[in-house]
Parts: sequence; structure tokens; C-alpha cells
Amino acid sequence: MSLSALHYSSSGLVPVIAQDAETGEIRMVAYADEIAIEKTLQTGLAHFFSRSRGELWLKGETSGNTLAVRSIWVDCDGDTLIYMVDPAGPSCHTGAETCFFRRLDADGNLVDDARDGAPTLLRLERTLEARKASDSERSYTKSLLDRGATKIDEKLREESVELGQALINESDERVVSEAADVIYHLLVGLVLREVSLRDLLSELSRRFGISGHDEKASR
Repeated sequence: MSLSALHYSSSGLVPVIAQDAETGEIRMVAYADEIAIEKTLQTGLAHFFSRSRGELWLKGETSGNTLAVRSIWVDCDGDTLIYMVDPAGPSCHTGAETCFFRRLDADGNLVDDARDGAPTLLRLERTLEARKASDSERSYTKSLLDRGATKIDEKLREESVELGQALINESDERVVSEAADVIYHLLVGLVLREVSLRDLLSELSRRFGISGHDEKASR
């Protein structure tokens, strides 16, 4: 499919979803015409078409909060695109990381929500970060962070053994539960070291297409 074969609207535009290539977080939605898509492919930076100004624009041209585009995906009807991006700074003009920080409640009311519409692991990471300011008597996460790497190491070893045992002779439900405990304590350890989930996911992405034997040999 060529760019001319995409199904543009009567205004010559297609909606574009900018999605974090590592975390899966939706950063923003905008529109692009054929020229904007061509510029994105040529430069590797997200370009869009501004409907209000009637002109091409480079995301982050003035703010520096660009979106480096790894790949562009097209839906089955050819009328919507996804830019898989590496964001540099916040993506929303309000200064928020993502434009999706409001939700509709059960009554259809628009509500600001500090959690934003992030995927599960990203929400968990942000929750753990927030626990740094909690009372250790009320927050298990805070108590782990206060006790440091040695305690987190102890818990990771304990939970890993329990997961291994569950894999051998326990139910699928127990495997899921124990795996969740491992991931939780792993993320607590990353928060302690101030290593982001995105850093972890980037390392996993780097290993795609590399033999596990080769990867281990290169360490």
C-alpha cells in the first residue's frame, strides 16, 4: 500500500495515534495528510497537519518535546495510523505526559484523574513512585523501600522460589498470583534504584531477533 492508497477523509487527512513504543501508553492523537506522513518517514520525527492553522507541523518544534517515530502501522481499513514513538518529554501541550488524563465517570461526567490512561505496569510503577511519600506503617511498598536493597533482594528470592514451585505442581491461578508477586517486587527494586520501567522494556526490545545463547555470551 502506498501513501496515496491510504483512505483519507474528504479533507485529505487520517487520524494518527502516537503510542509509546515501549510502554504502550497512548501519548496523543492528531491528524496527518500525505505530506506530513512523508516528512515523518523522511525525518523519523512525528509530523502532523494542524486543522486549526491549516499547516504542516513538527511535534515539539518549539517545546523540544518531540516524538521519534520507530515505525508506522496502518489499520485494516487503511484510514487510521499508529506512530510507535520514543517521546522526549511530555507530549501534551498542558505539560502532562499524555493528553489522556481525564476520564468519563459512570454518569458521563468528565473528571480529571491523576492516574491517566496508562497501561497496567506503567500505572503500577507510578503508584510505587507515589508510595515514596507514604507512611511506612501504612504502606508495605514504603516499608520495603525504607529497608532497602537487602530486604527487596530477600523478597525477590522468596517470591521467585514460590513461583518456581507453583510452575511445577500448582494451579494456573497460583502461577498467576506468584508471578504477580515477583513482578511487583521487581518493580519496587527498580523504583528503589530509580531505574524506569521504560529502561527495562527498552532492554527487552533490544534483544528481539537476538538468540538467547548469543545474548548471554555477549555479557
